[in-house]
Amino acid sequence: MSSQYITVRESAQALGVSEKKITDLIEAGHLQAYRIADQFLRLKRSEVMQVGASGQVARENVSHEYTAAERVRDFFLFNDFYLFAGMAIAVLLYIIFFTY
Repeated sequence: MSSQYITVRESAQALGVSEKKITDLIEAGHLQAYRIADQFLRLKRSEVMQVGASGQVARENVSHEYTAAERVRDFFLFNDFYLFAGMAIAVLLYIIFFTY
């Protein structure tokens, strides 16, 4: 599944550069970054690909690994509202059906 917004790491992987280079491109105004909930920095996939196709960025010899721990952390960070809401619903259903 392909999302419209991607992380700095995914952008770096797509362009073959370091994450520092992506943040430098953002600070220089070559890429537009978006903050989600004032915490998570995202970039539009189409803009990243456009910058890559324009030849403004030279590929670097950098390896990026997205570890299992980072995947789990991101899952909880991005889905915390849904997890909390599900737990609240479960508690309310328990109270309704099992306490009376």
